[in-house]
Amino acid sequence: MRRWITLLLATTCALAVATVYIAQPLLESMARDLGVAQGKVGWVVGVTQAGYALGLVLIVPLGDLVERKRLLLGQLLLSALALVGVGMAQQWALLLVALTLTGLMAVMVQVMVAYAATLAAPAQQGQAVGTVTGGVVLGILLARLASGVLADLAGWRSVYFAAAGALLLMAALLLRYLPGTQPAAHRPGYLRLIGSLFSLYRHDRLLRQRGLFGLLIFAAFSVLWSSMVLPLSTAPLALSHTQIGLFGLAGVAGALAASRAGRLADRGLGERTTGLALALLTLSWLPTAFVGQSLLAFALGVVLLDFAVQAVHVTNQSLLLAGRAALASRLIGAYMCCYSLGSGVGAVLASGVYGRWGWPAVCLLGAAFSAAALGCWLWQGRTRAAAAALRCSGQNL
Repeated sequence: MRRWITLLLATTCALAVATVYIAQPLLESMARDLGVAQGKVGWVVGVTQAGYALGLVLIVPLGDLVERKRLLLGQLLLSALALVGVGMAQQWALLLVALTLTGLMAVMVQVMVAYAATLAAPAQQGQAVGTVTGGVVLGILLARLASGVLADLAGWRSVYFAAAGALLLMAALLLRYLPGTQPAAHRPGYLRLIGSLFSLYRHDRLLRQRGLFGLLIFAAFSVLWSSMVLPLSTAPLALSHTQIGLFGLAGVAGALAASRAGRLADRGLGERTTGLALALLTLSWLPTAFVGQSLLAFALGVVLLDFAVQAVHVTNQSLLLAGRAALASRLIGAYMCCYSLGSGVGAVLASGVYGRWGWPAVCLLGAAFSAAALGCWLWQGRTRAAAAALRCSGQNL
């Protein structure tokens, strides 16, 4: 696969995933504009992730059934329409419906990750996934900054209109430059394809293990990013949208981790990378808790958390896709359902916890998700060690 095609997919991923995260610096403004209580604002992220989860089940598996280029173009156009709907919404219920549709179409990101893994040579799959996922990370980070700047200049609604225009531009570029692919020769029907997605959970132990990691790390990720705007935007800090968006740049280390973790997985170091990253994720909540005392300490916590989450995320995908290109879309869809569930649960819980107990309780919630992921990895390590010992004892008989 040519390098520039990988970069084109990474850029498209960046813009597509931005549609999910541009709301995070805007939550306070959206709630105030539509007269919504602060404790309910987490539903903006929650319904977007719910739509994302539904898209993972109903749309992503289509990448193993139909021509992926056509699927991506359709998703880009429908996503642009949904974003215009968000920008025009005048009622809370209509806003949530439009955001659900936005999340539903944003799963084009996972179609592109599977696309990159399919086009790459087996020895370069981890690197290709890492590069495309690095674009996803940059999209998440720059989305927060760009949405903050645009909101300060022209209001939060302008952010969604600008995002719609950017997706239409990418649709034109993909139509012109992205090579087409042939779907598999032996293709199951759509309902059977969806059914096989669920059967993967039952029969694929690696998917269950990595899906659990994905659920827990993105619950922790969402706890931070969906609620940090609340203490940062209110007294005594009272930061602007742009200033809050700048914290996204502090997590640029996550983009570096994404590419590096893919190469480590190619070298057989995926398990070690996972354990170290989960330990770092758990420790990241300590400096994050001092947001009221030191913004520098808070920024350090953001760097550590983003680095750890993206390292585990890329490792998960690299290990799942290794040598299984024919199942790429379904594997990514099944794994990302866990991601989306964790993100939605984390966002809803974080806003409720903040409204009742404040920021320290939010940090405890995030640390609990992180520690649970680390505990699962340690338990699985003991199981792997016991299995290896059993095999060795069998060989010695």
